[in-house]
Amino acid sequence: MDAFDEFTVVMNDEEQYSIWPVELAVPAGWQQVGKTGSREECVAHIDEVWTDIRPKSLRVALGV
Repeated sequence: MDAFDEFTVVMNDEEQYSIWPVELAVPAGWQQVGKTGSREECVAHIDEVWTDIRPKSLRVALGV
């Protein structure tokens, strides 16, 4: 069982995703992307939108 019930999806400057408890301040370098819900809902959202897990800087360097 989680210590937290509600999460938000966050993304960093490298366009990497994670989830974060809504009760806590989002860490420096991360920003909310608009999805909030249970752990399962947030992870499902990440699975749907994060199709290329390479960091943004690598994608740019490769010209992708």
